[in-house]
Amino acid sequence: MSKPHSRIIPRKVLFGNPDKASPKLSPDGKSFSYLAPAGGVLNVFVGKADGSEMKAVTSDSESGIRSYFWGQDSKSVLYVQDKGGDENWRLYRVTLEDSEIQELTPFDNIQVQVIEYTKDHPGKMVIGLNKDDERVHDAYMLDLQSGDLTMLEKNPGNVLGFMCDSDLNVMGAIANQPDGSFEFRVRNKPEEEWRTLVSWDSENNLTSSPLLFTRDGCVLMRDSRDVNASRLIKYDLSNDEFEVVSFDPDYDVSNVMVHPDTLELEMVGYTRARLEWEVLDLEVGKDMDNIARLHRGDFVVYDRTDDDRTWLAGFTADSGPAAYYRYDRDTCEGSLLFHNRTDLLDYALCEMTPICFETRDGLTVHGYLTLPNVPEQQNLPLVLNVHGGPWARDSWGYDPEAQWLANRGYACLQVNYRGSTGYGKNFLNAGDREWGGKMQNDLVDAVQWVVEEGIANPQRLAIYGGSYGGYAALAGATFTPDLFRCAVDIVGPSNLISFIETIPAYWSNYLQMLHERVGNPETDEEFLKSRSPLFHVDQIKIPMLIAQGANDPRVKQSESEQIVAAMSKNGVEHQYMLFPDEGHGFAKPENKLKFYAAAERFLADHLGGRIE
Repeated sequence: MSKPHSRIIPRKVLFGNPDKASPKLSPDGKSFSYLAPAGGVLNVFVGKADGSEMKAVTSDSESGIRSYFWGQDSKSVLYVQDKGGDENWRLYRVTLEDSEIQELTPFDNIQVQVIEYTKDHPGKMVIGLNKDDERVHDAYMLDLQSGDLTMLEKNPGNVLGFMCDSDLNVMGAIANQPDGSFEFRVRNKPEEEWRTLVSWDSENNLTSSPLLFTRDGCVLMRDSRDVNASRLIKYDLSNDEFEVVSFDPDYDVSNVMVHPDTLELEMVGYTRARLEWEVLDLEVGKDMDNIARLHRGDFVVYDRTDDDRTWLAGFTADSGPAAYYRYDRDTCEGSLLFHNRTDLLDYALCEMTPICFETRDGLTVHGYLTLPNVPEQQNLPLVLNVHGGPWARDSWGYDPEAQWLANRGYACLQVNYRGSTGYGKNFLNAGDREWGGKMQNDLVDAVQWVVEEGIANPQRLAIYGGSYGGYAALAGATFTPDLFRCAVDIVGPSNLISFIETIPAYWSNYLQMLHERVGNPETDEEFLKSRSPLFHVDQIKIPMLIAQGANDPRVKQSESEQIVAAMSKNGVEHQYMLFPDEGHGFAKPENKLKFYAAAERFLADHLGGRIE
């Protein structure tokens, strides 16, 4: 392999805490906030609108805060946090005047969901709690001052989630049906009976969903009925008629931007090879043109002050850190707030190139290829980095794992295999009952395509991934034992039967969907065994690295330990990393760095790449 000419990027720069992240403006525009390290983990910092006098207002010392938002009164900040990755989220409120932290949902083994919070009712919030039945969430009104809870809507047992209008009335509910279809139920007034507005069968239930209630008595929805890719439609509740607002025949609607007060549509986004916006409001179009000139990356506007004169835009680009800008609509000018990882600016990052290829059965599959900065980009060692989900997708932009792998000398291949989202329901549904089957074939075909292009060395291939990607790594080692030199599995299920039988209680309403899209342990036992790496462990003959969080509620610790035990029995070379204070993935910086150090050494030992 040609010697890479770019300097080694330290793992801490790639995977440690960002310098700053998630900037937000208070609704009144007088204050500014972001996440930044305090005590080694991310906490919320708040200061003046110009970014001066910033100070930490939270004091988390465990996993760090990953999600927070401003109180509508501009006098408080709210955030959610779990314990050790167990996903039993609790809601907290920080009063900025006295830095008092109030735990608003102090319940053990209960998960909170934020349903709706509007500036019209700054002292209240509608939340979901599974207090009465761990399988489902009921809707409650929460008084943010007193912490008092009032039941608004009892879950009948099959509601996946409730929706509110801007006045915090519970006006919508998405319900699961025994056949795996979803119903969207609505009512025109809180005291009325529920009625079914739309039903989405299993063919459409992952490409269709309600988005929000408008102020003029309508509902905005993503809807793939009678078409391939989900369209954006506006449904009038007064006459049950709808109009198509925007559509693309091949790509699902991925983003929607509405006016924060009127809730009128302004833009629609489609994630094709990159994120592309369709502007519906000409006034906003001028702002979009001005913002697009600030940076070469793809952007979203994710925060706006109440007077709508100041916006925050965040950019992602393949070869640089995330960049955040403040945009003034009156002057039509933007100013850089910060890059989330300034140290990255000192290193040569690699370009992420969109690719597409045709599979063995004639399906067009898209993905991304990130190559190292070397003079000869041929015959490289390659790591196939498989995304999780599987009902998700890889997108263009800064990806720390892609940059890490490319910097160490590997070609990084990311594939949106069948079953991935964003490419219409036909492509997504082509993945039904194809875990370890055609979904895996797509990954293999992608690798073969890169090899045939002369980019990858067929003797130096690895498969790597987390969650479903971890399953794919195990499947790659068992079902194509001669293709890869090594495999890395992060929280991946090894036995589809035990995986499905031990899903979290609050996933119970998705069980029928799992049965249809993966398999039913009661009726498909032999089929699921045929697709489960655990039952084919005797085929594994390559070194394996397996990492697991002990508190993972989705893919239990037993999923890793049962295949580790089987590999030990069969004498398979392997390394097992169990993190006692993590869940489905790694949140703590020290755990991330420990894992990536081990993975880097593992890949170097078997593929010959660089190490820090």
